[in-house]
Amino acid sequence: MTVSTQLPGYDHRPGDGPVLVFLHYWGGSARTWRPVLDRLPGQAAVTVDLRGWGRSRELPGPYTLQQYADDTKAVLADAGVTDYLLVGHSMGGKVAQLVASTRPAGLAGLVLVAPGPAKPAETVTPEYREGLSHAYDSDESTAAARDTVLTAASLNGEAKAQILADSRACSDEARLEWPLRGIAEDITRAARAIDVPVLVVAGEHDQVEPIGVLRRNLLPYLARASMTVIPGSGHLLPLEAPDELAQVLRAARLAGLPEARIGSRD
Repeated sequence: MTVSTQLPGYDHRPGDGPVLVFLHYWGGSARTWRPVLDRLPGQAAVTVDLRGWGRSRELPGPYTLQQYADDTKAVLADAGVTDYLLVGHSMGGKVAQLVASTRPAGLAGLVLVAPGPAKPAETVTPEYREGLSHAYDSDESTAAARDTVLTAASLNGEAKAQILADSRACSDEARLEWPLRGIAEDITRAARAIDVPVLVVAGEHDQVEPIGVLRRNLLPYLARASMTVIPGSGHLLPLEAPDELAQVLRAARLAGLPEARIGSRD
């Protein structure tokens, strides 16, 4: 495993391609994807600690979606990745859309896991964003968000502790950028420019990015999109449903991303 210290921290695991490139959620880190990768032995992968988070928390800003997209492309170049699927979760899913909109060479498709939609949901009001910005203020507030909003399936103690630790392992500026600005950024123009197949993976009981929001605020802007729903899960699919998500990714890697009419559900 190769670890870069010059760019945002990332791990590059050699193996069978195409390479799966993982981008984490607001509050997460590269290790958010460990349960999924543990179920994909031999799979080539790159997992990134986005700027301001995890090993990258000391890197200076800006911590904008565009900076994260630029960082992702720089990591891909540094790792020498030339044939890959981009897998983005929540905030990382919105970053993945921006990366894909530039039509980079080597990108075979997107898997957007409970992603931030291209068009902000109607519920993302200034009041909502201000409240969200305090979700990770303390272990108590983070635990409350984890147990009542972020998840629908039970987690083991290790996963619960990891969520607490990762939510605090960040710079203050990075922690505030997404809820106050990034979540409200309209990237529909970028989404319309994506020309690779896209699979949207939703959690059946996701309260953060509900199925209906993804159908209204994301799928209409993607030309080659399909959706699949993982039963019983909330927003933190990599931790709640790693078996099911690994199965989805294995199928995407081996058989290619399914293409369907916009708004369809597999």
